[in-house]
Amino acid sequence: MSRIYLKNIKKSKLKSFNLKKLLLSSTVTIGVFLPLNLVCKPLINPKFNEINEYSNRSFISKAVEKTGSSVVTIDTQRYVRKRQFPRNSQLFLDPYFERFFGLDLPKDNQPKIEQSQGSGFIFADGLVMTNAHVVNGSDKVIVGLTNGKKFKGQLIGQDFFTDLAVLKIEGKGPWPKAQLGDSTKIQVGDWAIAVGNPFGLENTVTLGIISNLKRNVTQLGIYDKKLELIQTDAAINPGNSGGPLLNSNGEVIGINTLIRSGPGAGLSFAIPINKAKEIAYQLINNGKVIHPMIGISLIDGGDFETNNNAVKVGYVVPNSPAEKSGIMVNDLIIKVGNKEIKTASDVISEISKNGINKKLNILLKRRNKFIKLKVIPTDITNLENN
Repeated sequence: MSRIYLKNIKKSKLKSFNLKKLLLSSTVTIGVFLPLNLVCKPLINPKFNEINEYSNRSFISKAVEKTGSSVVTIDTQRYVRKRQFPRNSQLFLDPYFERFFGLDLPKDNQPKIEQSQGSGFIFADGLVMTNAHVVNGSDKVIVGLTNGKKFKGQLIGQDFFTDLAVLKIEGKGPWPKAQLGDSTKIQVGDWAIAVGNPFGLENTVTLGIISNLKRNVTQLGIYDKKLELIQTDAAINPGNSGGPLLNSNGEVIGINTLIRSGPGAGLSFAIPINKAKEIAYQLINNGKVIHPMIGISLIDGGDFETNNNAVKVGYVVPNSPAEKSGIMVNDLIIKVGNKEIKTASDVISEISKNGINKKLNILLKRRNKFIKLKVIPTDITNLENN
């Protein structure tokens, strides 16, 4: 190998070495003159971490976070006065009479305080929605917030036919308010989240689905209520009554009100929030609720002649608008107003829309005849006074 060739190789290696030294020194220089916070700044943004953690949370925790603070505990007290019975009353000889007739035995025949607990939620400034049966007959109501604060509650009004009550919190806000949804938009199979205070355990959350809609309470053997309920399999236990049923977005779609105990567990029921709002604002504005009725009980069945659904009259209240108009037991209701009837719910809905003291056209089928009648609905309280 020639000397000239070896000399060229040495020169190229020297240039390469000098270039590496230059790059290294430049890097060090840049490190010296650049601001420290730019050199040491972490590659991961903390805010991005927060967003990422939130997005990884379940929809249940997000929903409860949105509405959970508006859920309240309702503690009630009722003063049971001393009852007067003759000392020689033979009823006291058998303790079972106390269970059947609600009598006090002599040793217990003293004034006492009965306490119970339920749930509710704040839906407007200082106003709480709950079940009527939670506060019924109470002499004192205490509303407890999730932050531990407790306030006296004043009953604004209650409606036993829909099992709704409204309370006013005696205190200063601001109050955490629940976001109300639209119960007409829910569908069978949608998620359902029940929040309440079962057995006094505050802010208990259970999850299920919407099992069915527009359940008539008469199907459950309840005849003194005017309710169409949401059915869910989300666990609702004693103390959950009055608490909210939420959708997956944390909006209130119902008020927990009934459970099926014993065989067939897993059946829970809630009042649709749209109906609850309507009743609540009637209580706030008028102190009572008008329930148009004509005085009949209804049976969902089938007309085998036409192979169609049919609604049959099961009972007619004596001296009611229905009896006065000529409606009879076993009549099939074909049409109410302009609505063709398929279910008992259709009849109830049309009578409610019509209101009281206004004529309503009804088309019946009696045996093989079609009969047109006019009936004037009245408030349900008038039926009770007949």
